[in-house]
Amino acid sequence: MKEVKIIKRYQNRKLYDTHESSYVTLDEIAKMIKNGENLRVIDNKTKNDITASTLTQLLYESEKKAKTQPSVALLKEIIRSGDGSFSGYIHSKMSAELARFEEEDNSMPTYTNPMANTSSVQTLS
Repeated sequence: MKEVKIIKRYQNRKLYDTHESSYVTLDEIAKMIKNGENLRVIDNKTKNDITASTLTQLLYESEKKAKTQPSVALLKEIIRSGDGSFSGYIHSKMSAELARFEEEDNSMPTYTNPMANTSSVQTLS
């Protein structure tokens, strides 16, 4: 199992990689994740795990740099659905898709293999 790299976030918003003993940027954290590194971001003052909010910030900054922006219609749909968060939107969409899949799965006929009929198997005495 890979070691979890701890990144500390200081009040001045700087990110410090405790493993490498150096400051890092959001872009460097993105590279770490792309390279398969396991990391946690901890607020140095409160000791709270702020990994999710840091990765959300990373995604936000990436979107600002992207050549294409998400459509306004999609952003409005995300805000309207669930609690208005991206994770709430993904959860509601995944739940709806899973329910649809289960409904389709339950409505499909069940086929059995006629060769698997065990009632005609005779035992030797």
